[in-house]
Amino acid sequence: MSQAAHAEKPVYQRPDLTGATPVVEVEKLVTHYGEREILHGIDLEVREGEIMVIMGGSGSGKSTLLNTLLGLLHPTSGEVRILGEHLHGISDVERTKLRQKMGVAFQGGALFSSLSVLENIMLPLREHTKLDLNTMRIMARLKMQVVALDGFENLMPAELSGGMIKRAAFARAIVMDPRILFCDEPSAGLDPVVASAIDDLILSLRDAMGMSIVVVTHELESAFRIADRICVLDKGNILLIGTVEEVRASTNERIQNLLNRRTEEKVLDPDEYLRNLTAAND
Repeated sequence: MSQAAHAEKPVYQRPDLTGATPVVEVEKLVTHYGEREILHGIDLEVREGEIMVIMGGSGSGKSTLLNTLLGLLHPTSGEVRILGEHLHGISDVERTKLRQKMGVAFQGGALFSSLSVLENIMLPLREHTKLDLNTMRIMARLKMQVVALDGFENLMPAELSGGMIKRAAFARAIVMDPRILFCDEPSAGLDPVVASAIDDLILSLRDAMGMSIVVVTHELESAFRIADRICVLDKGNILLIGTVEEVRASTNERIQNLLNRRTEEKVLDPDEYLRNLTAAND
């Protein structure tokens, strides 16, 4: 076996982001679903050129926060500023223009099954530009090369593997050269080798295109590998925002439970159980 086969993957050198301009600013964000408060006064800042990972267990508020940052949910109170603009205080036309500077790679890929890979990737260009068809095809193919999908443009989504679907979703998300890329569970459902390749892709996109990237994930290994900073959410509150090293070294019990996959022991009170059972039957 060659020496190259034994070579370890180089350690990722995180950039110095001291003094970098904020591109996402969240202040005192409160969000409800009906009467239930989901996010309880979130403060968060994502810097230019940064990979920010939002991490937490099920029900922590990760998806709610992401949807609010994308403008899909309107907050009860607080502010969200994207590239200096108030996301929820502008007109629909202005919000649409702002979203053109944001790319989104959805968890399941969200490819249209009736369109080829190339047609899927071209969709944002068709919707938001007046470019001629040949130019759009060239731009889409260039992005396919970036995500190592060149040569697969005529395949249909049903003919793609899970990893290829993720790559196609990334190509579509970056086809308009966004300033900010949002990724929802990019390595979910993938085997370790393919998941590692997606991590590499995220790092290369930031380094090659200079974009800021926000990643929502529950995959610890991926989070620790790609993050410049990690925001740990728990039940709608931020427990910690810090570097990988700071998160690992945290003495917060909930954070350590998350990192070590420990369940939280809950002492069952017989009287409370009886009251809940009685109330459920009323």
